[in-house]
Amino acid sequence: MILYLASDLLWASKIKGTADALGLPCRPARNPEMLRARLADSPVRALLIDLDAGAPALELLTLARAEAPNVRILAFGPHVMTEALAAAQHAGAHAVMARGAFSANLPEILMSLSSGNAVATQLHD
Repeated sequence: MILYLASDLLWASKIKGTADALGLPCRPARNPEMLRARLADSPVRALLIDLDAGAPALELLTLARAEAPNVRILAFGPHVMTEALAAAQHAGAHAVMARGAFSANLPEILMSLSSGNAVATQLHD
């Protein structure tokens, strides 16, 4: 299972639609309670975090690192959000990407994460 926090319906639909097309289970985690419930009821492999979601993004990242250390975390956001991208990396995201790189590589990212592999490349300026 891959979980995601998206800043808007466009990104939520893109992530969910791509995962569905690949046959991968994927569900939203919009707040700490939802994240905890998903972690408790599913074998979660990864968490995708849209940094445009603001404070909840780093809150979920920190919670996931503390409560589910085996879950791979990938944070993404606009390339101009250098401070937010750096903060996500500092908070423990396993990979941090500019939104363009994330979007362009989404199918490969989802496949890699669903199989338990890391997305090792840090794609931000």
